Amino acid sequence: MTAKIDLSDCPSPFWLPGGHLQTIYGAYLAHHQRIKFVRQRIETPDGDFLDLDWTGPGLFADRLTDGKTAPRDSHLNKTAARRWAQEHDWLQLPKSHQTQALVIFHGLEGSSKSHYAQAIAQYFRARGWVVVVAHFRGCSGFPNRMARSYYSGDSEEIKFVLNTVRQQMSYAHWHVVGVSLGGNALLKYLGEQGSDSSWLEGAAAISAPSDLVSCGRHLSEGFTGRRLYCPHFLKSMRSKIFEKSKRFPGMIDIVRLAQVKTLRDFDDVYTAPMHGYQHALDYWTQASSKPLLSQIATPTLLLNAKNDPFIPESSLPQPQDCSEAVLLHQPENGGHVGFVTGSFPGHIHWLPLRLARFFETRT
Repeated sequence: MTAKIDLSDCPSPFWLPGGHLQTIYGAYLAHHQRIKFVRQRIETPDGDFLDLDWTGPGLFADRLTDGKTAPRDSHLNKTAARRWAQEHDWLQLPKSHQTQALVIFHGLEGSSKSHYAQAIAQYFRARGWVVVVAHFRGCSGFPNRMARSYYSGDSEEIKFVLNTVRQQMSYAHWHVVGVSLGGNALLKYLGEQGSDSSWLEGAAAISAPSDLVSCGRHLSEGFTGRRLYCPHFLKSMRSKIFEKSKRFPGMIDIVRLAQVKTLRDFDDVYTAPMHGYQHALDYWTQASSKPLLSQIATPTLLLNAKNDPFIPESSLPQPQDCSEAVLLHQPENGGHVGFVTGSFPGHIHWLPLRLARFFETRT
């Protein structure tokens, strides 16, 4: 059997036409609630670390377990976390076997500050869920320890994080959301795991580029990709890798890195060779989740707007590409993780509502 498909539209407002505007406005101007987190640092098996930002009933970023106001940690000033987790914090979280919990994996150069992470976390936290935003290496406001970074096919990192939170709250009903790059990595994990990921109650991938070859070429060769989106991402990515080159001299070709103009260039120079691939095309081919969608056993929502400026509509998964555990939702509007609705100035409440509907009803 194949996947079901939902073609109902996201009700984007008339004053915000087109995928580019819906993407940019959603990221920078649409209204959403703000939320602060308690941060936990976990050690990875290879000697690096990951930062997880937690919120949930009984866990307050601005208050300690003894009721005293928590001082803001100055090292976290540029992050969405207010303080570091303490041992007693874990005792405050719900212990019921009815506890609902959610992990969020962000997109390229995202974090718990990202508009979508804030909106989703606030929505589910307000409804009694425990929410964890997992940062990929180097995205939490702190440089990671190793020369390697993160990439779109890192399903082992997804597995490690999910196993970690599951051990921490083994009684909870866990759900997971991956956004953009994090969505592709999540889908790859789900496909590789098959029925072994059945402990997850539900999963969702938002604006995930499941065909990295098509998406990489689209962004690297198209006019708006080269002139608008690539420079935006490359500014922070290149800065991080130049910093790494000082700590790991000789491991990164900084001459070529200085000449990078597109995501293909960046992946050729750094991402592919650093993570075991021959070049960008090899990386994009092997890291794409699309060939694995037919093996997914966990109930999974794939939400992709047809006017996403990062993802060609022709590359979107079709029902025959997916297992019956998958629901494809492909609205005409929404942009790339935009999904702005409402009268001016608009908001991004539609996205968490869509996720909640799927987690509750599988529709």
